[in-house]
Amino acid sequence: MKLTPNRGGPRVNEGIDTPKIQLIDATGENVGVVEIEDARARAVEAGLDLVEISPNSEPPVCKILDYGKYKYQAQKKAAEARKKQRTVEIKEIKMRPNIDTHDYDVKMRSMNRFFEEGDKVKVTLRFRGREMAHQELGTQLLNKVKQDTTEIAKVESEPRLEGRQMVMVLAPR
Repeated sequence: MKLTPNRGGPRVNEGIDTPKIQLIDATGENVGVVEIEDARARAVEAGLDLVEISPNSEPPVCKILDYGKYKYQAQKKAAEARKKQRTVEIKEIKMRPNIDTHDYDVKMRSMNRFFEEGDKVKVTLRFRGREMAHQELGTQLLNKVKQDTTEIAKVESEPRLEGRQMVMVLAPR
């Protein structure tokens, strides 16, 4: 069986160019340090491939195994890891300084749902017209949001003014 090394993967059979290697046979038993030709002969005898498992050790560790099966298992493991991976999204909640209590409650329920899903929330407070003269109302509102979410979220960025809007980012605990 003559396999050449694939790009990015482990070196296989003739691709291994080290004169001596640490060999692990097909049963998983440590054979010890052997010549590369002896290891290749054992692999051919077993009808399997010689695969470099740990290239950085001294001497490199090689194992006799079915390379196709090894690649398939690695592929399955990578797919499983990708499946479990989750990206954290930033959801935005927009408010106005003079928001009514019921509207505020609805926004807070949405925010709680976002935190339960593991997402971050960006609270944007928009000032229009003469509301810019009363920025303290916006600061009070964002402080109220901060207090109402202390058990389930932490403040990632404090409220700051960006042009005509005040922004604060919260992350789930």
